[in-house]
Amino acid sequence: MQVKKLKEDGLNHELEITVEAGEISERVDLRLKEVSKTVKLPGFRPGKVPMNMMKQRYGKAVMGEVLESAVNETSQKAMQEQDLTPALQPKIEVKSFDEGKDLVYTMSIEVLPKIEVQDYKGFKLTKQVAKADDKAIDEALERISSFRKTTKAIEGKRASKKGDTVVIDFDGRTADDDVKQPGMASQGHHLELGGGQFIPGFEDQLIGKKAGEKVEVKVTFPEAYGSAELAGRDAIFDVEIHEIREPEDAVIDDEFAKSLGLEDLKALRSAIEEQTNQEYSNQSRMKLKKELLDLLDDAHDFDIPEGMKDMELQNIMHQLKADAQQRGVTEEPTDEEKEELEAIAERRVRLGLVLSEIGKENNIQVADAELQRAVINEAQKYPGQEKEVFDYFAKNRDALESLRAPIYEDKVVDFILELAEVKEKEVSVDDLLAQDEEELKVKKKSSSKKKAPAKKDDEKAEKKAAPKKSSAKKDDEKKPAAKKAPAKKAAAKK
Repeated sequence: MQVKKLKEDGLNHELEITVEAGEISERVDLRLKEVSKTVKLPGFRPGKVPMNMMKQRYGKAVMGEVLESAVNETSQKAMQEQDLTPALQPKIEVKSFDEGKDLVYTMSIEVLPKIEVQDYKGFKLTKQVAKADDKAIDEALERISSFRKTTKAIEGKRASKKGDTVVIDFDGRTADDDVKQPGMASQGHHLELGGGQFIPGFEDQLIGKKAGEKVEVKVTFPEAYGSAELAGRDAIFDVEIHEIREPEDAVIDDEFAKSLGLEDLKALRSAIEEQTNQEYSNQSRMKLKKELLDLLDDAHDFDIPEGMKDMELQNIMHQLKADAQQRGVTEEPTDEEKEELEAIAERRVRLGLVLSEIGKENNIQVADAELQRAVINEAQKYPGQEKEVFDYFAKNRDALESLRAPIYEDKVVDFILELAEVKEKEVSVDDLLAQDEEELKVKKKSSSKKKAPAKKDDEKAEKKAAPKKSSAKKDDEKKPAAKKAPAKKAAAKK
């Protein structure tokens, strides 16, 4: 093997590698001998087929295998000889390869920089801490109760209005053929007017009606409706309104606590306090980690591989796009915002390299048990599909590494924090929960136009009160129209 350096420009290197024809021929012969041990040809016992016949029948196929193995082995050897550590998979381009000729290929490599870790021992850091007080717990209770609103029958005989819940029977049919379709009828269904449960136009036609009235509701199913039998078709529903109910706030008392699975109101307040303090503790950790990373960033300045920065930028852009789609925002980042995101990507890559180097110097590793716990945690997010999740990570090395990376980073951060001088400082909850500059830049395009989601402590405490709704489209993809829940799916909005 001969290695020739074609280019060296910063972190970018290009090598030309030549594997002599004699070595290629030896590799081909060796592989053909292995194949001949199992191949069966008329008139020959396994392992006794003449080499010339093996070359004639299997030579081209073996040449492909030899090319792949030769490139893999010699490229690794070349990088070791040149003391090059690739940042990403090198780019290989075969220039010459044929029977009886040398194998010649070029390899473009973007290498990891040589990092001189600056002194990080004895960093002076401030850990912001806050505790949940009665006001915070009361506010959390109010937010939770807002998800637990009940309804009561209206007094008098007023007409229905938006926000009311009507108790109805309905029976539907497609208008063009007057045929009843599966899932278009229900009795005693509670429908919130204006809640968007049913397809456009259905709920509007029940506003201004009184209990006891019968209404003929005419609607058109959306073109993108999940059931092909109903998509785009006009339909008529015969609806009878039995009762009109109006919302009322839940009373926060022992019974309210019991409805959430707690013994009494005191236990509920205690649970909220614990969850809130845990959230504050997590936020405190994030702020402390951010301060530490800022100090490491200030102390290190070196070129990073462009390929790694581009990949990180793509990850950020993907995160932004997914978040924007979820919130109904379609605008693309401006040029100025893209520059800011590039700077964030560059910072993340540089800090990742620094933390990795510190971890190597101090022999910090992720134990198999830690990685296994991470896989279990992922599997628990998908009840009923745990086996599929375990199989996915078992077969997908990149996915497994995506779990290892944050564990490794946190272990390195913890190692540095043990050597640092950390002082606690009590701050207000608002100051503790204030987003840092980098987080705001990443999230501002999606979060600035929509209301922020409920805080995590609220979501946990009221998990029985407000289960997450899935869109009708997703439900339709999972099961056929005939098996959908009759009321909700037949006239579902989304």
